[in-house]
Amino acid sequence: MRWYWKAIGPKKIIEFLVLVVFVIFFLGPLLNLAILAFTGNWKYPEAFPHEWSLKWWRFVLQQEDIAKSIGLSFLIATIVTAISILICVPAAYAFARIRFPLSRFFLFSFLLTNAFPKMGLYVSIAVLFYKLGLMNTLAGVVLIHIVNVLMYMTWIPTASFRNVHTAQEESARDVGASPFRVFRSITLPLAMPGILVASIFTFLNSLDEAQGTFLVGIPNFKTMPVIMYSIISDYPAYAGAVFSIILTLPTIILLLAAKRFVSADVLSSGFQFK
Repeated sequence: MRWYWKAIGPKKIIEFLVLVVFVIFFLGPLLNLAILAFTGNWKYPEAFPHEWSLKWWRFVLQQEDIAKSIGLSFLIATIVTAISILICVPAAYAFARIRFPLSRFFLFSFLLTNAFPKMGLYVSIAVLFYKLGLMNTLAGVVLIHIVNVLMYMTWIPTASFRNVHTAQEESARDVGASPFRVFRSITLPLAMPGILVASIFTFLNSLDEAQGTFLVGIPNFKTMPVIMYSIISDYPAYAGAVFSIILTLPTIILLLAAKRFVSADVLSSGFQFK
């Protein structure tokens, strides 16, 4: 056994221990949520529950406000993602292919919404929305979500379009393809993985948005994160665990899907000025 550890080397042992700590740190809270969500009775300091049950799942899903909030969250996230694609993908193509004055400044400006504390930004937007009659409206909630996701839907597709070699587009034009057909048949398919990843991030960010929704949408528009605050304060921890899993599960599934679409190099290139 000693010979085995010496063969591995101290560096590998340290890397393994760091990995174990990271896995425990990352998966520990999720495992605790999973246990709480299926717990019927669990008293401290017992290591495991005395009783396993689905009663808290039934309790959460039977709450009228909770069921509505789940549907509303997915509806808003879908609308926000669709509108963001229509607005930001053409902008991303322009940043990647067209040289114009202050292009770096305009691209950098999409980062500003995520560079400062969001509550101050949301309060300013709420004052403007109040004057425009957008408070407590679906349009107002969608708009404040779009403001929060502009960076993802602009920077990542910009990197994807930049990674499409212009020689491929020029070859298609040389054989008589129109600019629109070149974009549709060559540029867009090659950039699609990055656009899909940006869309997934946009969807997840909208799904998780709480502060802006609370300021602009209350009392008629209560999404999952907004309802979750009341569940944590007004209901047992078991109910909160169930709702947390409902909120977290789409994130895990979509992030695993995003990992299959695009490499880390493509994502990182989206945050480089060229």
